[in-house]
Amino acid sequence: MTAHLDPALAQAAPGGVLVVDFGAQYAQLIARRIRECRVFSAVIPHDMPPEEIAELHPMGLVLSGGPSSVYAAEAPGLNPEFLRLGIPVLGICYGMQAMTQALGGTVERTGAAEFGKTDLSVLSRAGLLREFPAETCWMSHNDSVTRPPDGFSVSAQTAGAPVAAMEDAERRLYGVQFHPEVVHTPFGTDLLKAFLFDACDCTPTWTPVHVIEDQVERIRAQVGDTEHVICALSGGVDSAVAALLVHKAVGDRLTCIFVDHGLLRQGEAEQVEEAFGDHFHVPLIHVKAKDHFLSELAGVTDPETKRKIIGREFIRTFERESATLGGVRFLVQGTLYSDVIESGSKHADKIKSHHNVGGLPEDMAVELVEPLRQLFKDEVRVVGAELGLPEKMVWRQPFPGPGLAIRIIGEVTADRLEILRRADYVLQEEVRRAGLYRDLWQSFAVLPAVKSVGVQGDERTYAYPVVIRAVTSDDAMTADWARLPYDLLERVSNRIINEVPGVNRVALDITSKPPGTIEWE
Repeated sequence: MTAHLDPALAQAAPGGVLVVDFGAQYAQLIARRIRECRVFSAVIPHDMPPEEIAELHPMGLVLSGGPSSVYAAEAPGLNPEFLRLGIPVLGICYGMQAMTQALGGTVERTGAAEFGKTDLSVLSRAGLLREFPAETCWMSHNDSVTRPPDGFSVSAQTAGAPVAAMEDAERRLYGVQFHPEVVHTPFGTDLLKAFLFDACDCTPTWTPVHVIEDQVERIRAQVGDTEHVICALSGGVDSAVAALLVHKAVGDRLTCIFVDHGLLRQGEAEQVEEAFGDHFHVPLIHVKAKDHFLSELAGVTDPETKRKIIGREFIRTFERESATLGGVRFLVQGTLYSDVIESGSKHADKIKSHHNVGGLPEDMAVELVEPLRQLFKDEVRVVGAELGLPEKMVWRQPFPGPGLAIRIIGEVTADRLEILRRADYVLQEEVRRAGLYRDLWQSFAVLPAVKSVGVQGDERTYAYPVVIRAVTSDDAMTADWARLPYDLLERVSNRIINEVPGVNRVALDITSKPPGTIEWE
């Protein structure tokens, strides 16, 4: 085996399917959908040498989408040797176009772009589409395949894509212009299953237990047998699961550090200490750094700058604590794939710098350990439950590392934090009373640093508005605004205005993702 191949990947890839990343926002989503079918999957770079792929012995490859045009000078190319490995290959969107170009077909900008829900005409059900009853799909493309490579037959088309699906059954090469991995393509998972189980002959044996075993081995390979490790613990499910995985790998060589930056919700610091001190009995250091973080954020209004300051000061805090422990070299973070992809990569556009990815300083004295980096939130929850994490923590709604700092639109001050903290507490309390907490991906309050005129007690007021944000989602890659009951919204509005000084107006955000993001900053 090539020396620099990931040992854990080499162990798990045989019997699985690898996703070749061309910079798509959804590359890891494809891998996640495959894992949902109980088949191992991981993302590999598009420039990985084909001989290294061959050494991994995968059952098949999926070529992801991407933001470029295949004929653009800077576009990531497909090595034709990927198509000669003797294993099935499925190209999705850009992946299909790259396959077409590599095999001598034609890709053009026809002027008939397609984005979103699109009518689909299935021309042949002899191959992957034979169990695909849908008449619509989800498209996202400007370019189209206008002439498939020799040996391919066209199995589906749309008004804007003369080749919406194609296949060469003899060589086991397949392509679809639409996105079967997104929930907006009906029966998209059925198409992936046809590729996995019919074309690739995979066996559905992958489980959350495999994820745990895989990550424990990766952690041990990275950290070794003697090094001590510190974990950045926030109290959320991501850092908690990361901590339990590392604890399983290194035992009492792990120390958790909880940095209370003063940007938390009401009662959160106490919950963290109770959970990890009483339930897991893992050594926990509580660093109270509220004043320091607020001083660093004073006068800052730009959201990217906020994230970078918070990311930098987190790392500096952990470095100081590491020094007091004798110079611990490894720092565990609960980084998820959604954090990574939104922060941008070589070929994927940056949406926003997450404090634990794009917001990190370049001159770090610690090496990161990120066992959840290729997983989505719901996958992390499954792993957490398998590890024995309490249900209350497993199903805790996502809370950003920068905390309330990115829910205050404008400068972060102690007064504004207190207003937002109290308003958010009211919202959470009422959502739980209504029995909707588990139904929502996230629900939270936002405080724009603007004021509006109101009237309370026959007196003019000039106070802040609070915006309610509640969304439903499967993976945070896309989200829809939640249709909260009117009576719930009425209770929340009345309580916030009556109970939170400095607020005289409550609004509801009814924006989906895209075009918005879930968080405001």
